Amino acid sequence: MPNYEYVVVLPDGSEGEVFTHLQGFDEEPLTTHPTDGRPVRRIFSVPGAKTSTGRAKPDMSSKNLEKLGFTQYKKGAGGKYNKTAGDGPGSIHRDS
Repeated sequence: MPNYEYVVVLPDGSEGEVFTHLQGFDEEPLTTHPTDGRPVRRIFSVPGAKTSTGRAKPDMSSKNLEKLGFTQYKKGAGGKYNKTAGDGPGSIHRDS
């Protein structure tokens, strides 16, 4: 079940605290805070996305990808992709 983010709607219409609530896909969105009854509305947030850190660059290196069993291709001229790491054909391209 996903966590949804909600914001408390203050009496003047401005936004108050933001909180998360675990609920099923088929459940209706909350209209009131589950513990104190204040009005709330669901807000959109990035679903489970991880942001890149400084550590991501070494993790995505050709050497590391090959060690983990991945094949890496880099885009070349004319829509052709050339292998830089791993098993697989030396190049791939889109058929016209």
